[in-house]
Amino acid sequence: MPIQRPLEGIRVLEIASIIVGPLCGQYLGDMGAEVIKLEPPEGDRTRVMGPRRSPRMGSFFMTSNRNKRSIVVDLKKPEGIAIMKQLLASCDVLLHSMRTPAADRLGLNYDDLKEAHPKLIYCHVAGFGDDGTYAGRAAYDDIIQAASGLAQLQTVIAGQPRFMPTILADKLTGLQAAYAIAMALIQRGQTGLGQKIEVPMFETMVAFNMVEHQWGNAFEPPIAPMGYEPVSTASRRPYKTKNGFLVLLPYNDSDWHKFFELAGVPELMQDERFATFQARQKHFRVVWDEVERQVARKTNEEWLALLTPQDIPFSVVNSLDDLVNDPHLKSVNFWEIHQHQSEGAVRIPRVPVQMSGARTDITRLQPQLGEHSEEILRECGFDDAQIDQLTAQGGPCHPA
Repeated sequence: MPIQRPLEGIRVLEIASIIVGPLCGQYLGDMGAEVIKLEPPEGDRTRVMGPRRSPRMGSFFMTSNRNKRSIVVDLKKPEGIAIMKQLLASCDVLLHSMRTPAADRLGLNYDDLKEAHPKLIYCHVAGFGDDGTYAGRAAYDDIIQAASGLAQLQTVIAGQPRFMPTILADKLTGLQAAYAIAMALIQRGQTGLGQKIEVPMFETMVAFNMVEHQWGNAFEPPIAPMGYEPVSTASRRPYKTKNGFLVLLPYNDSDWHKFFELAGVPELMQDERFATFQARQKHFRVVWDEVERQVARKTNEEWLALLTPQDIPFSVVNSLDDLVNDPHLKSVNFWEIHQHQSEGAVRIPRVPVQMSGARTDITRLQPQLGEHSEEILRECGFDDAQIDQLTAQGGPCHPA
């Protein structure tokens, strides 16, 4: 019997745009769920973001919408809402990123839905949840980076708050939502009942930041200020070599002995500031300054030859372009080239999670807008005449 994917047989209705919701849907699709992406006539907004070979297939859309089918449904029309509800009746999971008042207007209030669909897993991803002082506020990644303290953490480097050069809040919340949906599906297998899941970006990112930065506030009353100083200092940076940059993290005493021997200064391990883990933590700036001096004496290639046999944690600093030809990524076939029916050759990163007892792979390339409208409508019981009417120009399932 062929090995199945973990979520084989699970059907997901995704009504989400931009990144956080679609990325969650992609994670579920990678694990085998059948993901139906319901799009408005103009499509997910990311379809027109980034370089593209054809209309509505922008790079931003391409990186977060594999392993899905697309159906166009105009939810501003009563017929569109009826189609959406008919679709929902066949699904295990509803994933949406609308603010609650908008969802309620479409008939997607969970308390109403659970009466007709008691097994439904209802997942709402939002900037801020439905409870509390900030309930219902609009939010995007930059807003959450600011609100969660992440932007302020960059002050030690930039001299003022800065955003991380990646949409970290969107991506992390999408991952958290996929994890929560998987857990709810497991619980449904035990109880037979679905439930509502709310995944707010704000609380998700605050919890994320507090892993190390809660520090003395892990106790009540606090016994030290918030903030883990070794990672929130301008001194924490890659070291400059003769021809590039290197990140070097000797961890235990053995690593440090080996590093100082390779650097030609073994006597430094006799210095009380370097001798123990506790001392190195206390004097971390002195330690890092010394490592910086030693690293600057050699090239990347010289350090690579010295460090690799010693099993000391290190890495050269790659650019984004370097990753395409990274020898490790090549050796595990990380970059997959697929032939897309409209886009030609496309490069897709392999699903990073590999499982010995299940498949995690790419079975569907990114859908064109409304590519699967007709087949999905047919699965929902519409006949050819009805489908022709619904997908005709002006119909609720016709792309704009």
